[in-house]
Amino acid sequence: MFRIGFGFDTHALGEGLPFHLGGILIPYTHGPVAHSDGDVLIHAICDSLLGAAALRDIGYHFPDTSPEYKGIDSSILLKKTFQLLTESGFLISNIDTTLVLEKPHINPFIPQMIKKMAEILEIGEDQISIKAKTSEKLGFIGRGEGVSAYAVSLIYPA
Repeated sequence: MFRIGFGFDTHALGEGLPFHLGGILIPYTHGPVAHSDGDVLIHAICDSLLGAAALRDIGYHFPDTSPEYKGIDSSILLKKTFQLLTESGFLISNIDTTLVLEKPHINPFIPQMIKKMAEILEIGEDQISIKAKTSEKLGFIGRGEGVSAYAVSLIYPA
């Protein structure tokens, strides 16, 4: 029986902060304002995987009120999410994501992000899709004030 999960994350961008997406550092003048490293793509994927397995959400497992997760590399959260998923008896069929940001242009970094996350999740690179869109200069994203990510994951029993 296949199960599907949906995830979403958004963060404001602040000047001079590092910009982590998909487990890699993107060169840019701004980065997410967050308790962890603010990797919206990984956070959305974690929520979609946890939701598909009915394991609640990322905030439940890794609360932003915990000093343990202050500044944590979200790749570690993705690995821990994968462990929760496999301990619950599930495997990943595929993950489809969309990033929404005005700048920077991330298309050149997508293969690197896919490679990194596929290694963490122990799946093939062809099982992860990352698409990037702008918001056509509308809203907080269009003004360059933030970034959002959406993810859908399909899982199945091992």
